Amino acid sequence: MIGLIDYGMGNLLSVSKAFESIGADVLISEDPSALSQADAVVLPGVGNFGDGMKHLSERGLDKFVIDSIDSGKPFMGICLGMQLLMESSEEAPGISGLAVFKGSVPRFPDMDLKIPHMGWNDVTVTENGSARFANVPDNSYFYFVHSYYVAPEDSSIVAGTCSYGIDFAASISRDNIFATQFHPEKSQDCGIQLLKNFCEN
Repeated sequence: MIGLIDYGMGNLLSVSKAFESIGADVLISEDPSALSQADAVVLPGVGNFGDGMKHLSERGLDKFVIDSIDSGKPFMGICLGMQLLMESSEEAPGISGLAVFKGSVPRFPDMDLKIPHMGWNDVTVTENGSARFANVPDNSYFYFVHSYYVAPEDSSIVAGTCSYGIDFAASISRDNIFATQFHPEKSQDCGIQLLKNFCEN
């Protein structure tokens, strides 16, 4: 069973339907005790970093995420759910993230390209991401909507990269944690394959 964290910041319905389409049972809840019964946990997210941390902490879900990750249970972060795993974000100065990984979430620099980065873009898989992206051709296209990107201190956790004016981490992976800046639930067959891989690993 997939525990889908409801903290008022995620596109819960589309994520839930994507997992259900591959035969997974999904529990949507904001209750840590209910979510703790799930076999794997997913933190989705759309919106502001500061608001995300506020909503998580108000529900006691910030501690739940850390405890769930520490337990070794499979964990997935999507979009804002990936950014919240870092220490801080330029979007919300002074607000601490979950700090699962050392690093920050800067805004895309001023450039000729439109911000936010919105739409389809190709992802290059790293050696670290090869298992997570199993059966997904390299340089496949995924759907992005974001103005900020994850910049981890440890580059070895990067599972996939994308180029949009600059090269940035499109996905990270370490041990039981997998996270994507793009939206697998909106990325058609390649995104569904990633969710299958997550459920099977």
